[in-house]
Amino acid sequence: MRKFLAILILLIATNNQAQETGEDKLGAWYMYFGTNKVSERFSIHTEAQFRYYETSSNFNQLLLRTGLNYHISSEAIATIGYGYIDTDTSFEEFPNENKLLENRIFEQFILKNKVWELLFEHRFRFEQRFLNSGTSSDTQHRARYRLQITLPLTNTFFLNFYDEIFLNLQDEIFGQNRLYAALGVNILENLSVQAGYLKNHFNTANYDRLQLAVFYNPDLRRKKSEVK
Repeated sequence: MRKFLAILILLIATNNQAQETGEDKLGAWYMYFGTNKVSERFSIHTEAQFRYYETSSNFNQLLLRTGLNYHISSEAIATIGYGYIDTDTSFEEFPNENKLLENRIFEQFILKNKVWELLFEHRFRFEQRFLNSGTSSDTQHRARYRLQITLPLTNTFFLNFYDEIFLNLQDEIFGQNRLYAALGVNILENLSVQAGYLKNHFNTANYDRLQLAVFYNPDLRRKKSEVK
């Protein structure tokens, strides 16, 4: 009987510890993205993301990212940029760390094409990640590929889908995979919102995340009529 009780207590403790990873929680990502045209060939990428282990509590991550885009054509864009990421790992895969700061440099290339009414976007990204937990630091490199498909329903509404794979260039190759589906609304010519669902798969865990994203792409170029 004592052995049974000891095993039962151990199982309960293990289960409670596993639940603290946040895997069984429905989290949320609140996001802003901007592409701000400054000339015929160049634009500035702006981005802010607030990620939570639950829909409105248990902060997980703040991500700020910016970059300079070079528009090779309407179907091809090259980008170099920087990201700052502040992560609370209390619920995640670093049980001995509560804080992780990351400075990130990235290079990116986007190709777009259209097949019937479907809009395809291929995004290739390489990242150099400089990680600091306060007690240790590390440098990691990662490659990402995202295939995104957008289906216009009307002039106002559209569906958006993507799958993105993350590959580590050191240690274990597979990092994570993100599968996403959303309904989008075009509010203005340069303003849209998306509400969707993300399945974030790691080797040892799967996370379910609601996503609310705002896309605002103002043209910052001065109009010819404004130039004296």
